Amino acid sequence: MTTQTQFPATVDVAIIGGGIIGASTALALARAGVSTALFEKGTLACEQSSRNWGWVRTLGRDQPEVPLALRANRLWSEIQAQVDVGYRRNGLVYLQETEADAAGHETWLREARAHGVQAEMLGREAALRLLPRSERPWTGALYSAADGVAEPQIATQGVAALARQAGALIFEGCAVRGVEKTAGRVDTVITERGTLRAQAVVVAAGGWSRLFCGNLGVDFPQLKVRGSVLRTDPFDAGVALAINGKDFTCRKRADGGYTVSQFSASLAELVPDSFRLMGKFLRTWIENNALVRVRFSKRFFEELATPRRFPADRETPYERCRVLDPAPYARGVDQAWERLLHAFPVFRQARIAQSWGGYIDVTPDAMPVIAPVTQAPGLYLASGFSGHGFGIGPAVGETLAALIQGRDTPVDIRPFRLERYA
Repeated sequence: MTTQTQFPATVDVAIIGGGIIGASTALALARAGVSTALFEKGTLACEQSSRNWGWVRTLGRDQPEVPLALRANRLWSEIQAQVDVGYRRNGLVYLQETEADAAGHETWLREARAHGVQAEMLGREAALRLLPRSERPWTGALYSAADGVAEPQIATQGVAALARQAGALIFEGCAVRGVEKTAGRVDTVITERGTLRAQAVVVAAGGWSRLFCGNLGVDFPQLKVRGSVLRTDPFDAGVALAINGKDFTCRKRADGGYTVSQFSASLAELVPDSFRLMGKFLRTWIENNALVRVRFSKRFFEELATPRRFPADRETPYERCRVLDPAPYARGVDQAWERLLHAFPVFRQARIAQSWGGYIDVTPDAMPVIAPVTQAPGLYLASGFSGHGFGIGPAVGETLAALIQGRDTPVDIRPFRLERYA
């Protein structure tokens, strides 16, 4: 763990959360000459930013996110030229087996082309040329040669290193306990190591953002979904592109292995907030019941015991739990592995090296909030990325930096307002 030796008395912007969003925002602000301090209660990327699939994609995104994804692809290339984040533009494919699959892909592509997406529909023969020998009756695919991957285990650290070089201060092992206002505006940040003044504060705290906002009286409708992933030992299956096989996913890793998962390797654990937010999330749960399994677990009692309001002058929940580190959902990753083996028998020669879990911060419409908080002037929220945040992280940081500085944002952020949940 690294820490800055000198704690600042004041900065222009304080960032809460050391994941890819917080680090990218710190980089963009520091390069614009804005004095910035980032605070992480654990270590950089210790939660979902290091536990995701590593996709850098435009394919399949909700249309408002597509401009962010396009900018992010360019920014990842620029970052990789300066520091190794494992970024490779090796292509991504969404496979299809039915006419309904193809129709869905065509509808998405028709709308996305308005944003400049260069993806294409592939017929059966063209799709099969990209894949190992398969036992599944693929009829074609949606394909983007411009999409790629980065390595979650090193990406945030690489971005943070560039931010430090540009002048940002980064504090690990330093929880932000709360903020204070003067004349109705957030201007003071209280950490476990001391207090500092800031003209703006960014909450990029992933699965912790709802708790932090709620302690300020700001209702952010966010729940946590436990995602699960596995990786193989180094193995050459003859395929480098990232693959969405409908009921499994895989992508080549920089270490020579493959990251494997599936959309339904996720658990929505029932917690007290599940009931508080049921009116906002019920429709989403019903529409996605095949993708997310709802379960009752000890997590209910853990969150029940966590206070929703607490003072900032003593130890807070952020210090009592530095890292959310859930076990993987064994059935979900086992299913993903079996489906991969069925689709591509070559993987029967590979060995599973590890599996892990992580909490994905989700919103009712599965899109993030990237916006100022009108109830608390000076506060900005960047959270609820619903499993989509890693790939667009650099573009979100660029957008937030422009927003905070009062400049025109590079993309339209109106779809990401917090007020849409009112």
